[in-house]
Amino acid sequence: MNPRPPQNQRLLPAVERVLNVAEVVELCRRHGRGVVTGWTRAILDDMRNGRAGELPEDASAIIHNVVRGLGEAARRDASARLRRVINGTGVVIHTNLGRAPLAAAAAQAMAEAASCTNLEVDLVSGRRGRRGAAAEALCREITGAEAALVVNNCAAATFLTLQTLAAGREAIISRGQLVEIGGSYRLPDVFAQAGVVLREVGTTNRTRLSDYEAAIGEHTAALLRVHPSNYRITGFSEEAAIAELVELAHAHRLPAIDDVGSGCLYDLTRFGLPDESIVGNSVRTGADLVLFSGDKLLGGPQCGIVVGRAELVEKLRSNPLARAVRVDKLSLAALETTLEIHRAGRAFAEIPVLRQLSLPADEIRNTAERLVARLRAASPPSVTFSVQAVESAPGGGALAGQTLASWGIAVETAHSERVAEQLRLGTPAVMPRLNEGCVLVDLRTVLPEDEEPLLRRLLECQAH
Repeated sequence: MNPRPPQNQRLLPAVERVLNVAEVVELCRRHGRGVVTGWTRAILDDMRNGRAGELPEDASAIIHNVVRGLGEAARRDASARLRRVINGTGVVIHTNLGRAPLAAAAAQAMAEAASCTNLEVDLVSGRRGRRGAAAEALCREITGAEAALVVNNCAAATFLTLQTLAAGREAIISRGQLVEIGGSYRLPDVFAQAGVVLREVGTTNRTRLSDYEAAIGEHTAALLRVHPSNYRITGFSEEAAIAELVELAHAHRLPAIDDVGSGCLYDLTRFGLPDESIVGNSVRTGADLVLFSGDKLLGGPQCGIVVGRAELVEKLRSNPLARAVRVDKLSLAALETTLEIHRAGRAFAEIPVLRQLSLPADEIRNTAERLVARLRAASPPSVTFSVQAVESAPGGGALAGQTLASWGIAVETAHSERVAEQLRLGTPAVMPRLNEGCVLVDLRTVLPEDEEPLLRRLLECQAH
């Protein structure tokens, strides 16, 4: 049943009259007159057809409601675009929030690269240079590999490697490593699209070296190990170590490919975290190609990195598909700077992901107590802020199943969902989590420079 048209339609203003209101003129300047005109017509149409409820009896009140509706339309439009978000979820590498936040120096490098750069120019000779040469040199230096290639993500690195080295032949992989990650990315589908025959061996929980050996035949092109990403098999389980796979592959003159996923460069067990595949260890073990992401534990921009034997890396580089998956100049600038920070030994001080993963819980608690004291001093007695123990998570397909003791700010309110929405829609946006009627902001994932904006946003939401 259609809503009844309002009785006082004659009070509805003309579109042009709305566009001449001072606030709307400013909206036109920011968003474009055509866009705001479209929003205005949609709002007036809703009013005309009764979809906006009862109309006020006063023409100026109707215009006020139209202008308010235009403000809401502008906020919805802005919230759909990429914008800064303060991560209060406690998930360090949050895929939906863009994974690794960049180091300040890497973000600055991206800003500088937005202008003209020496992307493919050798400034010494003035001749054409090779895209990514500096980043690849840093990858070689840090990992000890002969050669490196940077592409736009690790899925592209996997596809390019399989298509280059094994198209029309078989690649052997453990059944327990046939992963599906975000966005319905399934490894068997990658094999199929690359034209590679998937030869799975072992069982979901146990794959022995003898399983790989029994599967090697005249059509075998490579042995492949894949990081399990965001799950772990525990209990009655077994898998072949990369050193064993390398020895077996080389005995049959086959390449051993190790997809280590997270791009970990360090032993993280000193921070109470579980053992994670380290890129340099795979290289030193003799893996012919090692694949990993740039935006997980490496702490850089989204990209995929392949390091290993120069002969094989050059084959990947020569594949016409390499151009289709090449990385852009902004990502290269951020990656170079991130790698320079690793090389200089400043990673745990400057790269947010590593700093957040290694933060002691006591230090986070001290921050929480300091910030809550300020919130209590600035808010009315009806608003309750408290320090609360919480659990953080590494996230992003790294250190699966692991949690970290942390502390956060709890906002006790009868309208927790509304407060959470206000936090998400404000500027800067704040992404909290909800727990038993409380709005929680886990401070492990709040950058130091975001503390003041976070306090302001929490106080703003309580004022409404």
